[in-house]
Amino acid sequence: MAGREDGNRQRETPTGAAWAEELLEHLRPAGRDVRRVVAWLSGAVRGSVALQDAAGNLVAGTRLSLDPGLVADITTGRIASAAWEGRGRHLRLVRVEHPSHACVLAVSREIPFDRRASDVVTHTAQVIELLLAAGESTAAGHRLQRATSDLRLAILQLLMVEDTIAARRVAAGLWPGLLDAETACVYVVESEPAARDRIAEECLERTREEALVVRCPAMEGHVIVVSPRESTGDALRSLVGRHPDIFLGGSVRQSLARTATAYGQAVSALAVAHFRPDKTAVYAERTHPERLMDPAALRGWTARLLRPLDTLPHHTRAELLATNRLGLEFTAVNAAKVLGVSRNTVRARMERVETLLGTDFADLTVRAVVHLAVNTQIGLPDAQAASDPAHPGPRLSDLLSGPAVRTWARNLLGRLDADARNTRRTLRTWIAVGGNAERAAQALGMHAQTVREHVRSAEPVLERQLLAAGTDLYEVVLAHLALGDLDLPVFHRRR
Repeated sequence: MAGREDGNRQRETPTGAAWAEELLEHLRPAGRDVRRVVAWLSGAVRGSVALQDAAGNLVAGTRLSLDPGLVADITTGRIASAAWEGRGRHLRLVRVEHPSHACVLAVSREIPFDRRASDVVTHTAQVIELLLAAGESTAAGHRLQRATSDLRLAILQLLMVEDTIAARRVAAGLWPGLLDAETACVYVVESEPAARDRIAEECLERTREEALVVRCPAMEGHVIVVSPRESTGDALRSLVGRHPDIFLGGSVRQSLARTATAYGQAVSALAVAHFRPDKTAVYAERTHPERLMDPAALRGWTARLLRPLDTLPHHTRAELLATNRLGLEFTAVNAAKVLGVSRNTVRARMERVETLLGTDFADLTVRAVVHLAVNTQIGLPDAQAASDPAHPGPRLSDLLSGPAVRTWARNLLGRLDADARNTRRTLRTWIAVGGNAERAAQALGMHAQTVREHVRSAEPVLERQLLAAGTDLYEVVLAHLALGDLDLPVFHRRR
């Protein structure tokens, strides 16, 4: 029996070089945990162990009754260690250096400390010091990474609201020259949310930090990359080639002030990338209806439509236009995340524009028309040319009734005529009721799911996303307006 007891004790209490080997194991990357080291020390010396800071907070182990004055002497550096015995207990206290404050390693046991036990305590304190220093360094690295990530997001948010001067000023401190170019492309890399941090780091590595890489605040699986350099696209495509579960969408080159437009293009291209063998797509520059309209007439109509906003202070007007531009392109929740404001703020700003224009954004035709005006406004100079009240200028119907616009609309919607299910009628009805499948189903006498299937099936035919609000949907709405398939929206002021 004595032999078996000795054998058990031999395994429980490491002897000779064994304890040193076990202690060194805790320095391996997979075993770096102060709490595990303290627990190991407790078993190695057959006692109770506590690691606490100068304020008495327990860092690891089990709480022991320690003399506050003795603890203060050790943490302040007056003494490096202390030993005490009494009431059947033997206590050893050792100072443990910490990057920000000293700690005390206290060991209590029933038998006196021999040479071996003292060595174990001393060396364990040294290992704990290394682990605390490594942990502090890792934590500081993580804080720096978070701060850098937040700064990148702030730069993107400034670009989204067309404040390129402030964006360049913020970027210049950490990434000199990053936004010196006048134009850039926007890319969106999509992965599983759990893999996004790793993909973002790879994007930084492959672009050599010569691009603005941002974890999208609205979509958990998206990484947004803004870069003026031509090589970025190839670098990101090679990244997609290495990973079977990520996709890439890219915009055409846009001015930095049109970063929001480029972002919308990248998201649109990302939807196409899901159907491509190489899982990548670049926004296809196509004929947009506004390019088929007389530029002077379009600018004049835009200025008159948005004139109610001219009574506002310049910064307020710019803020409302920037917010509504994103709010019409995305959901209020996602627009809020991109802008770094609350969704209630986005909704309040959009409601204010609704009130000023005397209209209702629940109407898809209204949204499409205001979207056209707001995006046209980007190209207008700050000083608007005064129009003659006696000559109100072209109306929306005049802009949409031009031969080029009508031909474009006829060709676009005509693609749906080959569908025997009459998806064109379903789409028109769905738009007329604000994109509500249930209300469209009631009007058509079919199931709501059938309406959704018809609309979804029209997307690849028209090469546009319809179920998500944005430029693609609004162009289809304008095509219906141009052909007279839908009534023109009504505003309080005559246009």
